[in-house]
Amino acid sequence: MPVQLAQTFALFERALRVVPGGIYGHQTPALLVPGSYPYFFARGEGSHVWDVDGNEYVDYMCSYGPIVLGHRHPVVEEAVLAQMRRGNCFNAPTELFVELAEHLVDLTPFADWAVFAKNGSDVCTWAIAVARAATGRTKIVKAAGAYHGTHAWCSPLPGGLTAEDRANVLEVAWNDLAELERTVAGEPEGIAGIILTPFRHDTFHDSELPAPGYLEGVRRLCDAKQIVFILDDVRAGFRLHLAGSGEHFGVRPDLACYCKAIANGYPLSACVGREALRAAAQEVFFTGSFFTSAVPMAAALACLRELAATDAIARMAALGTRLCRGLEEAARAHDLEVVTSGPPAIPFMSFRDDPGQSLNRPFCAAAAERGVYLHPHHNWFLSAAHTDADVDRTLAVADEAFRIVAASR
Repeated sequence: MPVQLAQTFALFERALRVVPGGIYGHQTPALLVPGSYPYFFARGEGSHVWDVDGNEYVDYMCSYGPIVLGHRHPVVEEAVLAQMRRGNCFNAPTELFVELAEHLVDLTPFADWAVFAKNGSDVCTWAIAVARAATGRTKIVKAAGAYHGTHAWCSPLPGGLTAEDRANVLEVAWNDLAELERTVAGEPEGIAGIILTPFRHDTFHDSELPAPGYLEGVRRLCDAKQIVFILDDVRAGFRLHLAGSGEHFGVRPDLACYCKAIANGYPLSACVGREALRAAAQEVFFTGSFFTSAVPMAAALACLRELAATDAIARMAALGTRLCRGLEEAARAHDLEVVTSGPPAIPFMSFRDDPGQSLNRPFCAAAAERGVYLHPHHNWFLSAAHTDADVDRTLAVADEAFRIVAASR
């Protein structure tokens, strides 16, 4: 029986009256399939979420990445409640500020220091400023289409921006080392920093792993030209390797930016860096009233320790592999061919020979209507709370969704 969404639509009508667009940013219903998805949620537990109408879903978006251990994980929630009883936001940091920085430095082989903020946008923008302060140069290179946040230099949409906001940002194709080398050679004033995600995970695009030698080539180029190599590990951090996704792919940047999974849903981001950039990091002003709040830091310490203690990263990879292979097999049973891409813990699926991803929409809509929450155009996420039973349920729903897609062609 497809889910009923009367309350979600009524709440959205209320939102439209008092919020521009009703719901904005990446959570806007416009990026999903309006009418098939819930727009508001009421609660979560483990790998499942419930919407305001009471419908239950297996959650493969994990709040777009932050939920890595599962919703309301007891170890994290215990640490959070203990700190909440002491307080959260003070005139200066708590001891957790130092303890978490020490923990991140201990985890990350190249890192000698850490700073904290709230969003991935915060730390990515700060990192490029550190690169400029360290080198005395102005240009930043990024991959075309890559998402690094909402600040003017990288916002994916043009509203309210000026040409000057992007004047010092150069774009190259992902995985094209030769183009990157030509771009660097063509800038006589020099490049301050190159910022890349560890793999390509653009919306409306299959995920793409780094080609053999690509990230290593970026590292060599940065060393040769004294360019700061920034790894935007906001989305993938702590899902592929506890020491950062660079370790998973065999490269060590100069700065790494984390957010998403660092605190299992509590608002926190971090940037870690090398000793050589410490002076520049001190030079670039960076602050926020809530940057040093204690509760998210308690959550982060509990989350990172639990990930290590439970071998959660390996389990997410194993379940993600099973999910992807199952989807491919289920599609073939309906004479369809799908492509699963990205690391198994952060997978995505599209239909072969469907460049506009038009078939993803009816597939994901049918899944949502049957209690499995996938996204038609954004990569998905596994959490440590997902189970084999969740995958079994998902594949059963996928079989019905593939049947619907096949019948519509």
